[in-house]
Amino acid sequence: MAAGSGHRVGQDQGKLILRTFREGLAAQAGHDLTIEITRWSGSVVVAEDIADSSVEVAAEMGTLRVLAGTGGVRPLSDRDKREIATTARRLLDADHRPTATFTSEKVGGAAERGVVAGRLTISGVERPLELSVTALGNGRYRATGTVRQSEFGITPYTAFFGALRLADAVDIEAEVDISEKKT
Repeated sequence: MAAGSGHRVGQDQGKLILRTFREGLAAQAGHDLTIEITRWSGSVVVAEDIADSSVEVAAEMGTLRVLAGTGGVRPLSDRDKREIATTARRLLDADHRPTATFTSEKVGGAAERGVVAGRLTISGVERPLELSVTALGNGRYRATGTVRQSEFGITPYTAFFGALRLADAVDIEAEVDISEKKT
């Protein structure tokens, strides 16, 4: 671990959000989704030399909760949200591979705006991931990136014989508050 100020992070210090988008001929029938991973944990080390900083996160893929769905023919009911979360857990094989992990390999930029490059593992498949990080002030940070499901062996959800489908790209957004030393 790099020398610096270490912080424990997780759902008590922030949020881990996934955003999905619909496409296809019947896209107007579906919803763009905002999904929260409700259980996750990790560590963030902020070093004096930004290159010596590090990030490690483990997310429990069985804890997906649909927060919102925009668009669509009708609003999502609570039952719809539960069914979508169940389908997502099945597509992610969360029963057999319950944890997704991210481990940084390189941190660059400045304290206000930077990049964290590392390895993301989902459903047992590891791929590179680059996150853009922005300081929000008072020890709060937002990291954003995009994951292509197919690169992890995940077939995006389809309905209506493929006329409605989930876009391959899924946006990731993490917000953390490391204003208090946690480790």
